[in-house]
Amino acid sequence: MLKWRNMWKEDERMIVRSEPYISEAELKAALAESIKGKNLKKVLLLPPDYTRMYSGAGKITAVYYDMLKDTCQVDIMPALGTHVPMTKEECLAFFGEGVPFERVLVHNWRTDVVKLGEVPAEFVTEVSEGLVNTPIDVEVNKRIVSGEYDLIISIGQVVPHEVVGMANYSKNIFVGCGGSSMINSSHMLGAFYGMERIMGKDFSPVRKVFDYAQENYMKDVPLLYVLTVTTNKGDETFIHGMFIGEKRDMFEEAVKLSQAINLTHVEKPFKKAVVYLDPREFKSTWLGNKAVYRTRMAMADGGELIILAPGVIRFGEDMGVDELIRKYGYVGREKVLQLVEDNQDLKDNLSVAAHLIHGSSDGRFNITYCTKQVTEEEVRGVAFNYIPYDEIIKKYDPAKLTDGYHTIDGEEIFYISNPALGLWTVE
Repeated sequence: MLKWRNMWKEDERMIVRSEPYISEAELKAALAESIKGKNLKKVLLLPPDYTRMYSGAGKITAVYYDMLKDTCQVDIMPALGTHVPMTKEECLAFFGEGVPFERVLVHNWRTDVVKLGEVPAEFVTEVSEGLVNTPIDVEVNKRIVSGEYDLIISIGQVVPHEVVGMANYSKNIFVGCGGSSMINSSHMLGAFYGMERIMGKDFSPVRKVFDYAQENYMKDVPLLYVLTVTTNKGDETFIHGMFIGEKRDMFEEAVKLSQAINLTHVEKPFKKAVVYLDPREFKSTWLGNKAVYRTRMAMADGGELIILAPGVIRFGEDMGVDELIRKYGYVGREKVLQLVEDNQDLKDNLSVAAHLIHGSSDGRFNITYCTKQVTEEEVRGVAFNYIPYDEIIKKYDPAKLTDGYHTIDGEEIFYISNPALGLWTVE
């Protein structure tokens, strides 16, 4: 039975909940309501990229495009952040045949941004409990603040996240469509504060920085958020909630739902966890290390995390980042912090330093990458253990395993088919 609260006209938000999930008809009705009565001539859609293939955002983008294409110009700019641009094939798989590839714009986090101001050092010091004492630049893609669009619709999934606590909302703007300085500084802020204190929670230090930036620098931007909370089974995505509005309270409603359905509490730590990375979604350890982030609070000391990574072909999402990861490796928090002090190239790329911290277990448990296209020498060179993919799947076959506990050769393992959609922690 549909659980629908339409509060659009009362407080400028719409919350759509449906059991067991939102149907396509319900989704289209809500999206139509969200633009009803607006005189739109030029619209910018900001969905995530293909690495968020289970967000439901591809379908939402396609629906909006179909509704608007005959009456106004619709541009689509995936919120790439530091990721590589989407290929034509990925756009087709994500958005469907109804969205022309030529309408898709590319965000460049190094060159396409303007600085709007900064989050003051005093504020950063306060929210970080004194761990970070420098201001943070507020940078966004120049199109967002150009004034050329009647409406900008930011589309994305609320789910536990290692840097900000709960993904999306203003993160889609300040990281997905942000610049190198803001991305670097915000990621390092999260790394300094500690993932275990952040993941799965709202009001993290990084989120507070984004809130400050939105409240002080985005008031004149005609920005509408469309947030989803999803699960998946195989390739099928289920949207359990959709939250549409401009203000933070609808994000908080999405957070509550995601915390209820995307967090898994286990009774005892994992001695061995096996995590599969879908090769269509995970082509780098920059993305694939979600297997590390999202399981670390459930891993036993001395345990083993085995990452099945058939699609991983590199470490970073661009060549510069890839070179830095290869140079320094996932060597642990204290070593990385010292490397930042001693090396200007890492100091100039703090998001990489933060990623190296996040991707290490600090020696608490072992991390083994099982690849097909990255060599053993390369994997061990960044401080991970290695087993060939074709060898490991003889024992742990993702085509046969289901999420949860299994006993294989007398050993208990916990299998996860998609780390991007959840967070695992010990009760």
